[in-house]
Order: sequence, then structure tokens, then C-alpha cells
Amino acid sequence: MEMNDLILVSVDDHVIEPPTLFDRHLPAKYRDQAPRMHTTKNGTEGQDSWIYDGKVLPNIALNAVVGRPPEEYGVEPAAYSQIRKGAWDIASRIDDMNVNGVLGSICFPTFPQFAGVLFIGSKDPAAAKAIVSAYNDWHIHEWAGYAPGRMIPLAIMPLWDIDACVAEAKRVAALGVRTITFPDVPAAKGLPSIHSGYWDPLWAVCEEHRIVVSIHIGSGMSAPHVSSESPIDSWIVTMPMSIANATSDWLFSPIFKKFPLLKVALSEGGIGWIPYFLERADFTYKHHSAWTNSNFGELLPSELFFKNFITCFIDDAFGLANTRFLNDNMITWECDYPHSDTVWPNCPEALWKTIQHLPENDIHKITHLNAMREFSYDPFAILGRENCTVGALRAQALHVDTAPRAGLGGANPARADGKPVTSGDVMKMFA
Repeated sequence: MEMNDLILVSVDDHVIEPPTLFDRHLPAKYRDQAPRMHTTKNGTEGQDSWIYDGKVLPNIALNAVVGRPPEEYGVEPAAYSQIRKGAWDIASRIDDMNVNGVLGSICFPTFPQFAGVLFIGSKDPAAAKAIVSAYNDWHIHEWAGYAPGRMIPLAIMPLWDIDACVAEAKRVAALGVRTITFPDVPAAKGLPSIHSGYWDPLWAVCEEHRIVVSIHIGSGMSAPHVSSESPIDSWIVTMPMSIANATSDWLFSPIFKKFPLLKVALSEGGIGWIPYFLERADFTYKHHSAWTNSNFGELLPSELFFKNFITCFIDDAFGLANTRFLNDNMITWECDYPHSDTVWPNCPEALWKTIQHLPENDIHKITHLNAMREFSYDPFAILGRENCTVGALRAQALHVDTAPRAGLGGANPARADGKPVTSGDVMKMFA
């Protein structure tokens, strides 16, 4: 097997929503209440912001810095002109997937936030429900529907109303959606906890329709900034592993006793930390359950984890060197386009260095077969397997320019003084 024989399915990417998002799918009576794009001038540069419910949502690009030289990375880009077109234009995204050798992709939302929590507490709940459905219809029909076999559609939920969640989950399931995004810690967003039983009707629908619950890092409880003076590098290092707290909460919850077939994906969480986490979970259960009254029946926590949790990684040499401590039937890969952790357009090269030691069958499972099975995704039936490899996809992308582009705008000039960027510097940008 060679690198060009890899087939790559990414279970975690992101879309920067285009300004036309709500043009086609929102009922006319709610058009005036829909999020709308507003462009302003910030000094000599433009800033594109969504406006919703009287709130201005700046920094639409977050850290969508793919294609920039590393010295111009950051969270500042705030206009479509400052980001690579593949971040928000589906035709360009397919080009950028091809040149990166990536076959399939799950794309999390940006301005609605990773789990669609923006719409919690909206002034008009009925309008908000319609907006959520319109978002999903755009994602299903225009984004994922543009190139059959390339995108795995993902839906957001009207999280403030469990009955509406159930109805929307059933509706999108009928349209072929097999994953929804959900806060890793809903209680952190003022919603009922996963221990309350409140969400059970939604889990029942997900289990029935084989819908994976994708909980993205930072979707409910973000990694804390230790102090405003801390180098931002410290926060970046811990961000993937910050999902460990939520993972433990889900693992020790009653959910999987009630819904043993339900699957949860730890989106952008990495895998290298998991062996010790499971060791600790098993020790805690065996050592403390006599007084804590936790009960996993005949299973250990690690065994339940291996059965119900899908893991993924961007670049995790340690994890791939220690797959014997994981369930390699539930490990998946991610690209994270267009965020700053992606190594686009060199994902195949980076992955091959760390995965080529594994048996070929294990490589296939981790790079695409596990994702295809768990997310009910069959691109081979549409495209033919021979057209899905890194080599075949890159042959279709000879026209795509991957040279880093400097000077797009949005980079904070204060970084040029050579001082470390701190957590405080970044938090000021969102103030």
C-alpha cells in the first residue's frame, strides 16, 4: 500500500456560511427575523458580520486561516475576502478537498456555533425553529447536496424545545441525515443536563434512525484560559483534551443503559489521551462504586466507551502508535478545514507518516471504513471506489492553486512586535 492508495473521510470540518444562506429555504413570514449579513469598514478593512435578534456576531471566520502563511494565522479574519473561498463556497470546497485527497467531510456550523446554541433564548421561538430548519435544509440540499457522495450532512437542533428537537430529528432523518451536532455539556448553556432524562425522546429517535450525536469540543464547555497573561499556545494545547470532562459525564450518565445502540462522536477530541482516561475510569469504577452507586452492569466503563463512543484525530502519532489500547473499529480521522490546526493541502503526507506502520486493514478502517459504517455513508456506490483514493482525487485537482496567500487582511499587526500572543489578547478580539 502507498500513500496515494489512502481513502480519507474527515468527520470534522467546518463551513463558513455564505451570505445567501437563508435566501431559499426560510418561509417568507420569517424573512425579516432571519440572520442577515452586514458589512462594515474597520479602518481600511471590511468586516462581514451576521446580525440576529439585535446582536452583531463578529469574526465570522473565527480562525478560518487555511491557505495563509503561518505568521498570518489568528482569529482576526472577519471578511469573506480575507479567507479562502473553499471555506464558504461549495464548488471551491470540493476543489480543496480534491487537492488534499479528501473524499468525504462532515462540516460543523460556524455562526450558529458548533451545536447551534446561538438560537437558544431567541426572542421569537417559532421563528427560531423555522430558522433552524432552514439552516438544515440549506446544509442538506445546497451544501451536502451539491456533490453527491462527498459530504455527510449534519443537522442542528432547536435545543430549547425537546418536542421540536424530536420533530426536527425525524424530519432530517427522512432526508438522509445520520448525524446531529449537540452541546458536549448542555447544562453549561442553561439547558437540562444529560442526566435528567429530558433528552431521552431525542436519543430514542437517534437510536432508531442510527443518528450519531456529534459533540464538538467547545460546543458547551470550552477549555478555560488559565489567565489573561498565559500564552495562547497553552490554551491551544489543551483544547482537544478539554472534551475529557464532557466525555466522563456522558460515560457515567444513564444514557447508554437506556439506549445501548446510541453512538456519540467526540469531534476534534484527539485520541492520545484516551488510554489513560479509560484506565482511570475503570479504576474509579472498581475502587469507588461501592459508595458512589455507579453501575455499569457487566461492563467496565472502558468497555462501554469502546462500544458507544466514536473518536477522531487530526495529527496524533502517539495515539496511532498505541491503538492496542483503543478500539480501532471506532477510530476515525479528521482534516479540520479551514481551521488553523489543519495541515491542508498536505493531510495525506502528514497522516501517512504516522499510520503506515499499521496493517493495511487497520489503515482502511481508521481512514474511511469506520466513518462510512458509523455515519451510514457509502460514497463508493455513487463514485466507485477506484475514484475515491488520494491519487484519483488529486488527479482531478491539477488546476487548484495551493500556494500560501499572504496579505489577505485581518491579521493583527500587533503580533509583529515579537511578544507572545496571550489569552488576554485573543479574548479582547471577541469583546
